Amino acid sequence: MSDARSTPLYCPYCGAEELWPSEATHGGWECRACARIFTVRLHGLLAKAVLR
Repeated sequence: MSDARSTPLYCPYCGAEELWPSEATHGGWECRACARIFTVRLHGLLAKAVLR
């Protein structure tokens, strides 16, 4: 695994686009518009492709 972070494009709560890395949590992002800290995490991949 890499320690590099991928920058989220917008806040999942309010949609603001100005995000800052959070020093309080590893991999966390701060949204100063709605005063929330969140993380973006990949849980894994599906074993099979899901066709719709």
